[in-house]
Amino acid sequence: MADTTDNTATGTAATPAPRKSSWKYIGPGIVVAATGVGAGDLVATLIAGSNFGYTLLWAAVIGCLVKISLAEAAGRWHLSTGRTLFDGWASLGRWTTWFFVVYVVIWGFVYGAAAMSSSALPLQALFPDVMDLKWWGVACGLVGLVFVWFNKYEVFEKVMTVLVGVMFVVTVYLAIRVTPNLGEAFAGLLPVLPDEKDSILNTLGLIGGVGGTITLAAYGYWVNAKGWTNTGWMKVMRLDNRVAYATTGIFVVSMLFVGAELLHSADVAIASGDKGLIQLSDILEDKYGTATAKFFLIGFFATSFTSLIGVWHGVSLMFADFVARYRADRAASASASASGSASASASAPASGEKVASGERERSWPFRLYLLWLTFPPIVLLFQGQPFRLIILYGVLGAAFLPFLAGTLIWLLNSARTPREWRNGPVSNAMLAIAGLLFLILCVKQIWDQPWSEFF
Repeated sequence: MADTTDNTATGTAATPAPRKSSWKYIGPGIVVAATGVGAGDLVATLIAGSNFGYTLLWAAVIGCLVKISLAEAAGRWHLSTGRTLFDGWASLGRWTTWFFVVYVVIWGFVYGAAAMSSSALPLQALFPDVMDLKWWGVACGLVGLVFVWFNKYEVFEKVMTVLVGVMFVVTVYLAIRVTPNLGEAFAGLLPVLPDEKDSILNTLGLIGGVGGTITLAAYGYWVNAKGWTNTGWMKVMRLDNRVAYATTGIFVVSMLFVGAELLHSADVAIASGDKGLIQLSDILEDKYGTATAKFFLIGFFATSFTSLIGVWHGVSLMFADFVARYRADRAASASASASGSASASASAPASGEKVASGERERSWPFRLYLLWLTFPPIVLLFQGQPFRLIILYGVLGAAFLPFLAGTLIWLLNSARTPREWRNGPVSNAMLAIAGLLFLILCVKQIWDQPWSEFF
């Protein structure tokens, strides 16, 4: 099963693997880059540039390298084993299932509202007299729902590619427009910490915040949806993944340039969160004119909306895979009970064999999670986000990347992975560094929560 040539796991027509990697095949990397870089990532990098100039440019670059290792590991698991990441998690014990279920339920509920609000902000700024921010958010959520509901991966990838093109043009244009100091920028590639309190944690936060959380885990599902199902596609996947984080790197470095030149040099502070980008729009209008400000808002919308539809599609695929695995396990257990033997349970098929990826996009679990991401969060847009839920959301979100890094190390060093595709020293080192980094950030996130007010 590790090296088959059919595409039954994806529901697509058989596509022979290429003899060598080629730019013409890339696609899932563009999707993961677009989904992973949201408005929050751009604001965090902008603020880093505003506070420290070019000093932390090296941290943004390391953040891209760390995420390359995580996404590559997820893609390698899918291609080398023919099994999905959730199959791998399930093989490690029931605790992974419970963590995933609690995570996607709470995270999806809160993230849905955040994604809709983030997409709505630039639209309201562009068209202030059309409707209220909340209704713009509802409209974005419904458009995302309809788009993902009725389109398959091929169309989804094409739309994401167009929106990434918009993001790329806008961010690079702004970086050029502010006339970066290239000498200082190159000096920023040297690993130096700012001479300020909590500089280490701020630096680790920037490294960890460059592009993607659960979307890194979704990368393997998009790889399969593309029709890449065996090790013949490994070189293509690795090229695709590098393109993804090279693109991510250009986005965040461009925004760091903007922060360093436009805000740091003028000693201008902006708010954290998505509203900081609206403030940046006002600053751009004052300095460069209305056209530049509106151009930036279009890029802001592309950044936010790609994250919305990317999560709507990718995490719904993962949820559908979880349900398929759960149903397969239940059926195997029932069969084992009926026969009085556990052998049926031991031979339970992988979820990828139960529900093809093309079928998953039309399955009721996929669409159920789409509805969960869209309609319950609308309530939060109008009533505000419940305090306790926000704390749990923050803790679970911080815990996911240590969970992902740790489980990938476990899976890719075990007999679950064919020997030739197991981790080498470099892969293990990068995943271990990622795991330690995200564990530190997770502990900090948990420590910073106002637990006394929670109970």
